[in-house]
Amino acid sequence: MRAAIIILLIVAALPHARAQEFSVMFYNVENLFDTSDDTTRNDDEFLPSGSRRWTGTRYRKKIAGVSRVIAAAGEWELPAVIGMCEVENEKVVKDLAYSTLLSAGNYGIVHRESPDPRGIDLALLFRREMFRIEAVRSWVPERSEDSRWESRNLLYVKMIMDDDTLHVILCHLPSRRGGVLAAEKLREEMAELVRFKTDSVRNASADASVIVMGDFNARPDDKIMTEMAGDELLVNAAKGLSAGGEGSYRFQGTWEVIDQILMTTAMTDGSGSFMAEPGSFRSVSAPFMLTVDPDYPGKKPFATYGGFRWAGGYSDHLPVMITVRRRMGASRDPE
Repeated sequence: MRAAIIILLIVAALPHARAQEFSVMFYNVENLFDTSDDTTRNDDEFLPSGSRRWTGTRYRKKIAGVSRVIAAAGEWELPAVIGMCEVENEKVVKDLAYSTLLSAGNYGIVHRESPDPRGIDLALLFRREMFRIEAVRSWVPERSEDSRWESRNLLYVKMIMDDDTLHVILCHLPSRRGGVLAAEKLREEMAELVRFKTDSVRNASADASVIVMGDFNARPDDKIMTEMAGDELLVNAAKGLSAGGEGSYRFQGTWEVIDQILMTTAMTDGSGSFMAEPGSFRSVSAPFMLTVDPDYPGKKPFATYGGFRWAGGYSDHLPVMITVRRRMGASRDPE
């Protein structure tokens, strides 16, 4: 195992400024909190004195474990772009990127605080020798003064490789569990915002390469996802995996694909600067990322906690990935 990690670090450190094929990952890292009290957020359960007894030792083990998952998912080449959700703040993202074996990836960080009461945010890591960041935006649905948005945001990142533009939108929709009408309204507002913002980018440049990825807390064939994708706005690469009975999350013994990657049609029909084959979408499930499900036959993701009992795992989700290729030649996205 040690030799494999050494080889990974050597390969990851090689220059890739002109790389034409790279991987894009999304990973719900399950409550990646530090051990410090943020008085502006409800993070009390993830403190040493909190209900989960979240200590520095457990935090460091979690950070190391998440980095191991990301490295293994990359298969000898650390992903070029990593979207994440359920990170508490920029500090935990820095610890992950700079204090683990991921430091060989020379990652830059994009993070913005969300209005979520618990303080869980979205973040993006990118290989700095491959991309530079042109713009970053944090988007939430418009609300009146007496009805502020108090859930996760959308994180938009405009990335440049040489002269070509890749737009990335990260999402973490509210959970559908429980059937609460207020939560469903939040989900619909956020899905509509994804569609509106994606359409705006494409209106500015018809062949824009846009990736929308995240934990949507919905299956690819759920109404909220099909409406978000529209007729020809987005292609959902996760549909094939869902049809095959695989997934990124296990609920009551059944695998579901709630972590998904969608892209504009320009990325699938060859008209954009970047291309992706939907069939390259996959959920990564190395044996060490799984554990026996005590309640249902089979295995499930090796989570950090089982209820309030510390299990020492990585996340209750598996990472999902897709392979992207850049077209050679003149830039096709002039903005």
